[in-house]
Amino acid sequence: MPETPAGEDDSTNAAAAIETGRLLFTQECEFVMGVRTEAELPQPELSEIAFAGRSNVGKSSLLNALTNRKTLARTSNTPGRTREVNFFRLGGTLMLVDLPGYGYARAGKEEIARWNKLIEDYLRGRVNLRRVCLLIDARRGVGAPDHAVMDLLDKAAVVYQVALTKIDKEKPGDLDKIRQTTAKEISRHGAAHPEILATSAAKRWGLDEARASFATLAESLPVADGPAENGPAEIALADGE
Repeated sequence: MPETPAGEDDSTNAAAAIETGRLLFTQECEFVMGVRTEAELPQPELSEIAFAGRSNVGKSSLLNALTNRKTLARTSNTPGRTREVNFFRLGGTLMLVDLPGYGYARAGKEEIARWNKLIEDYLRGRVNLRRVCLLIDARRGVGAPDHAVMDLLDKAAVVYQVALTKIDKEKPGDLDKIRQTTAKEISRHGAAHPEILATSAAKRWGLDEARASFATLAESLPVADGPAENGPAEIALADGE
């Protein structure tokens, strides 16, 4: 029997992964609960993927686009509206977790401190947290608040994957440069996943690849021992750059 060229194998595998992701994200996705303190966090149930990013980076828009829904996650023109950790159960096999946005300073200091602690407590304490999807606005690149979160995830030994958002706002040549700069940045971080996702919720670009990547975590895989017991890095929640 003649051997199948490697290129054809890669293409077949990619198509199969995209189909698996598509099927997963066509399943029912339901809101489970929103929590404001560590004590309210639900017991680990399913593998979790958390979505983190600066305020107004497009987390809610991306979640809605991935799940083919318009109102799964609340969107707003006002940054900082997501003030809870929101849990969404997808098809009984994966939990999507929407974290409060960081980098927005208009809220009061006490509220900012509460968000900060809640994010830290969640990220370093969830044994079933399989990956954090760290959203970066393609127009802004990796900023100081993002660096702080990346350092926190490195110390907590939580794998995170960068997803560029709003790529429709950039020219193709500029986007290539942003990819290269981002790849160079994440190469310095031990917990960073090497694959960078590039998405546009508005144009629905890159959603198939994102779904395929996330679907690999929805299997019934053994839960790891959990994050390392390191102290958290401080997340800079001041309005920045």
